[in-house]
Amino acid sequence: MTHDADDLALALEVADALDDLTTSRFGALDLVVTAKPDATPVSDADTAAEELARRLIGAARPGDALLGEELGGDVARTGRQWVIDPIDGTKNFVRGVPVWASLVGLVEDGEPVVGVVSAPALGRRWYAAVGAGAWSVSRLPGSDPEPRRLAVSGVADLADALIAYASLEGWRELGRYQAFLDLLAAAWRTRGYGDFWSYMLLAEGAVDVAAEPELALHDMVALVPIVREAGGRFTSVDGVEGPWGGNALATNGRLHDAVMASLSDA
Repeated sequence: MTHDADDLALALEVADALDDLTTSRFGALDLVVTAKPDATPVSDADTAAEELARRLIGAARPGDALLGEELGGDVARTGRQWVIDPIDGTKNFVRGVPVWASLVGLVEDGEPVVGVVSAPALGRRWYAAVGAGAWSVSRLPGSDPEPRRLAVSGVADLADALIAYASLEGWRELGRYQAFLDLLAAAWRTRGYGDFWSYMLLAEGAVDVAAEPELALHDMVALVPIVREAGGRFTSVDGVEGPWGGNALATNGRLHDAVMASLSDA
């Protein structure tokens, strides 16, 4: 089943507007950064970007629910809900590291059906809709402007796999620190790309496994259709399908069961 192209078009339009706003504030000398109750940073760009996304989506889809990192909302497992992370990678954003992106996703009756990940400082964008494939486009000078269809790798042996992760400490808090270290040791190569980028590299076939021990819904919804439409699998560490398990394990599919078994707390 192919998802309505109008929803993907809207998500791409929202991403265009967010790119303009976030790039105008990236590296700004007057950027205002405060701490949220969980001690993570939030900038004035995060809040302004989510407000903009809500206005655009609200005007185009007034009957749809909205959930965002900064302004909240109730999780809806029925009906239609747009899920927004205005700047995924805020810590990078406020430090001047170009690895950050705006995430725009749509969930219908509990299934992520549209996802857009736009990383303007990297000159890259990834997007997908159910049944329409996963695609990336480069906006770097001199690059091919035509979208490129994505496909995960064919690596089938963990000893040949490249594993991407964000950090190590969260695995300790999850009680799987040693299991994760053992997984990394068993792989061919490991790199801490972090955040959205690990999953987009997975969808491109450049990375074979991406995992994070603690994530919120807004971190994951936009990623799921892109990974799945590229031929990969996206679950929690314990195998809960999609973005509903509080953490993420994404693979090319061939490695999924082996990785999940190695991370089991049994």
